[in-house]
Amino acid sequence: MPRPVPAATAALQVLRYLSERTSPVPAARIAADLGLPRSTTYHLLVAMAAESFVVHYPDDQLWGVGVAAWEVGQGYTRQAPLTRLARLPIARLVDSLGLSAHLAVLLGSEVVYLVEERAAGRARLVTDVGVRLPAHLTASGRAILAGLSPAQVRALYPSRTNLVRRTEVGPQTLAELRGLLAATRHRGWAEEDSEVTEGFASVAIRLDSPSNLAAVAVTWQSPLEVDVAVVLDRLRTTVATIEARLR
Repeated sequence: MPRPVPAATAALQVLRYLSERTSPVPAARIAADLGLPRSTTYHLLVAMAAESFVVHYPDDQLWGVGVAAWEVGQGYTRQAPLTRLARLPIARLVDSLGLSAHLAVLLGSEVVYLVEERAAGRARLVTDVGVRLPAHLTASGRAILAGLSPAQVRALYPSRTNLVRRTEVGPQTLAELRGLLAATRHRGWAEEDSEVTEGFASVAIRLDSPSNLAAVAVTWQSPLEVDVAVVLDRLRTTVATIEARLR
């Protein structure tokens, strides 16, 4: 029987622990929750950070999941049911509207794009498979955040300093973000306009999936050439198709 490697086991435990948190945590809490010596935990975190599997936030003395962990996960994501089952319905959505569409999932306070279908002849978007963007600025992120509890949203956005901006527009206070999410829940879909890229707008609907942490969005360069009601109607149909496939 192969001999266990305690350091490797502990590193994997730390990585799994961090991946299950909704926000970064201090090293002392990691050590306490996993039953590891503090010195061992610290050395593991430093080694893992050197390889980008975890990231250190020095201002807050917190640790979170790093980009390398996500990149390794792509080996699974490329074959994951959600990605595989969503790709064809999203491609059909793009063909029917002549607009670009994508599937994104929530990772901490960011969204990661897993499926990107671009409409022919349309301007290139900043979104692409593997791209990460602040969740509170994107329609996909808002659709997902609106389905979280107030406590979960507070954990992801503990202060207004977490509300970064890419353009001149976007929520600047936590109260403003809560208002946007409340409006999203009320109407059943999310929107953004020029908050990711100036001159581009999106609408998105959250998937009713086991994790409820995914959404499908349609993006266009303003002005929109078709009625937004038509976009939403076809987007709802696409989301329902993906949900049925997942079931």
